[in-house]
Amino acid sequence: MDSIASSLASLWDRVFGTQPDPDLWVVIATLAAALAVTVPHNVWRLSRNAITIAHEGGHGLTALLTGRQLTGIRLHSDTSGLTLSRGKPHGLGMILTAAAGYTAPPLLGLGGAALLAAGHITLLLWLATALLVAMLVMIRNAYGALTVLVTGGTFLLVSWLAGPQVQAAFAYAVVWFLLVGGVRPAFELQAKRARGGAGDSDADQLSRLTHVPAGLWLFLFHAVSLCSLMGGGRWLLEV
Repeated sequence: MDSIASSLASLWDRVFGTQPDPDLWVVIATLAAALAVTVPHNVWRLSRNAITIAHEGGHGLTALLTGRQLTGIRLHSDTSGLTLSRGKPHGLGMILTAAAGYTAPPLLGLGGAALLAAGHITLLLWLATALLVAMLVMIRNAYGALTVLVTGGTFLLVSWLAGPQVQAAFAYAVVWFLLVGGVRPAFELQAKRARGGAGDSDADQLSRLTHVPAGLWLFLFHAVSLCSLMGGGRWLLEV
């Protein structure tokens, strides 16, 4: 019993304890890595899958928190996704669920930056793994399941097997990617709408639900992502 208690105490300290901040050069290098997989179009076509996971996960989690019944999530190879839930087709729950997609990646990045600023590197990795496992249960297509499995498996391996320096570099890279990568989708949506496309986008759905112009919802997406980048970036750079 003493050994079990000691192991549990050690695990608790490992997960909820604090870890030392990485050197500034590591923070800068992980920012550069995030930019390298976000800015070039060809690379972004692949890395955007991770943003889609966060986007659809935001829809799904908000649906559950607002009392809707989450029925499934699908992730597609073209980096699009679909989250289905049951409940009233209008009202606050539906509005919050629709608004959670584009705002989820930058807000997750902001929350991750807060954890890293407090030194909770391992906790961040474990929380991300838990969210991915929970999301996997609701995935309803093979490509989506494979994507979430690979992503969750990577987090699990790093959080369980890697040393403190590797964990820190990985965590900072992930958070920078959510912050930087969370900005681009709103601009992509704006460009599609300017060309007359994306008529059933989250912004257009929110417009129908609230009778507020879609452009204002698009402005909200921009405001959340850019403010999260500025606030989260400031926290990450204060090492």
